[in-house]
Amino acid sequence: MHIINRAASILLLLVFFLAFFQNSVHGRPLLLSMSRPKPDDAALFARWLVSQSSWGVLNTIASDMGGAPFGNVVSFSDGLPDKGRGIPYFYLTTLDPTARNALKDQRSSFTISEYAIGTCGKKDPENPSCAKITLVGKLKVVTEDPKETSFAQTALFTKHPEMEGWPKSHDFQIYKLEIEEIFMINWFGGPKPLTVDQYLQAKLDSHTVIA
Repeated sequence: MHIINRAASILLLLVFFLAFFQNSVHGRPLLLSMSRPKPDDAALFARWLVSQSSWGVLNTIASDMGGAPFGNVVSFSDGLPDKGRGIPYFYLTTLDPTARNALKDQRSSFTISEYAIGTCGKKDPENPSCAKITLVGKLKVVTEDPKETSFAQTALFTKHPEMEGWPKSHDFQIYKLEIEEIFMINWFGGPKPLTVDQYLQAKLDSHTVIA
C-alpha cells in the first residue's frame, strides 16, 4: 500500500509539472498572480499588462547616430507585485547608450508585449489579440523626491533582486518614464482609445487570482 501511495504521489507531481510547463512560452512559466482582464476594458488591461511584465524595449533618440531611434531591452517595475502605480521605473547606467541618450534628449517610448508573460498561448506575437502596449513620454532621472526614490528602488529590487548587487562603480540611477501618450492593441480593430488619466486611475483587482 505504501508503494502504491508513493507512486500515486509521484504521478500527481508529474501531472502538475506537465501542466505547469504547458503554460510557458519558450521556457518562461506562467506565474501570474492576477487574471487577464477583458480586452474591452482598455485602462484596466493596460495596467494589468504593465504590472505583470518585468521587461520591455526602451527606445531613445541617439544623437550620436544622427537622431536615429535606439531600442534597448531593459528591466523595469511599476511597483510591488499587484500594487503597481502604472509608471515604469528603470535602473540604468550611463555606461549604456540608453541613459546617455535620455540625458541629452528625454523623448522616449517603452514597448511591452503580452507574449513575454506567457498568456498568448500559441498565437504569434504580432496577432492583435496578443496584446502590446507602447508608452510614450519623457525619460527622467528620479532624484528630487525621496519618497518616490524609495518607492522606485523597492519596486525594482523586489521584482529584480539581482539589481541590488550590481556594481556601485557603474553609477546606476533610477529613471522613470513620464507618460504622455499611450498606444495599445489587445484585440482586432486597431488601437484602443486610452488617455493617460484613464490609465493611471484604473484600479487593479488584486483579489482576482489565477489558481
